[in-house]
Amino acid sequence: MKKRVTALFTSLLLVTASRAADTVVYEGKQGPGKGKQIVFLSGDEEYRSEEGLPQLAKILATRHGFKCTVLFAINPQTGEIDPNYPKNIPGMEALDSADLVVMLWRFRDLPDDQMKHFVDYLNRGRPIIALRTSTHAFNFGNKSESPYKKFDWQSKEWPGGFGRQVLGETWVAHHGAHKKEATRGVIEPNEKSHPILRGIDEIFGDSDVYTANPPEDAEILVRGQVLVGMNRNDPAVEGKKNDPMQPVVWIRNYKNEAGKTNKTVTTTMGAATDLLDEGLRRLLVNAAYWCLGLDVPAKADVRLVGEYKPTMYGFNGYKKGVKPSDHELKQ
Repeated sequence: MKKRVTALFTSLLLVTASRAADTVVYEGKQGPGKGKQIVFLSGDEEYRSEEGLPQLAKILATRHGFKCTVLFAINPQTGEIDPNYPKNIPGMEALDSADLVVMLWRFRDLPDDQMKHFVDYLNRGRPIIALRTSTHAFNFGNKSESPYKKFDWQSKEWPGGFGRQVLGETWVAHHGAHKKEATRGVIEPNEKSHPILRGIDEIFGDSDVYTANPPEDAEILVRGQVLVGMNRNDPAVEGKKNDPMQPVVWIRNYKNEAGKTNKTVTTTMGAATDLLDEGLRRLLVNAAYWCLGLDVPAKADVRLVGEYKPTMYGFNGYKKGVKPSDHELKQ
């Protein structure tokens, strides 16, 4: 009997250790965010969320005191981060105690036991900050038997799926030329005093503008000016491409099926390389404060934490052999 108990205890320890190894946690110390937990959901094949979200989490933990937990797409055979593997994001139970989710997913096809934590989080009426391809976060496919298949970006049952129904838009098209025309964020004139935009002079990203038509109940904060090249100081493209400019940041309240309301902040910017821009980092930090009902600083500290040299976005461009533990803060 004693041997069985010991074996069971050892097994539980191994499972716990395995789950811990699949995530990384940055414990916030001092700051307005102390006592609040943010869960970051990385998992996209193209825009290097597995690099960008850990850096954003480090900033919010180190500079602002939030407890930040980062989840990754993990290949179960290797235990390594593999954004091309769409069916496994361990640690989703972290959502059960989360105050805020920051996500950058693309075409995920999660098993029901993982997906349930996400849907339960949504139905509790908790806030979401969604980056880039999160407008098309799910791709369950027509043959899926998942009870959550309506979240699919092409859903007919729930038109446009999670992206259109919750955030206000699904995948439509590239508006700027991909990898050729960068984005200058232009603040809507009547939104300059919005707390999310506090302390921001300019916004730039080397990812392109997406076509986006959020519904009338969305409040557009920033539009994307398409540039002729990939540099911050490049001029705007002339002609109809910038007339009108597409929305690149908007906010929306979504009343979910449980009758509760989710605050959402969506930006079609957010590639790991975009986070080299101080303005975009400040917008996302401000959004976290705003979503959680905290006073947004006059000019939030968004200095990078540690070395940050993000990989250029592109398919199959992720760094091989990386595990979540490689993202831990070095003391």
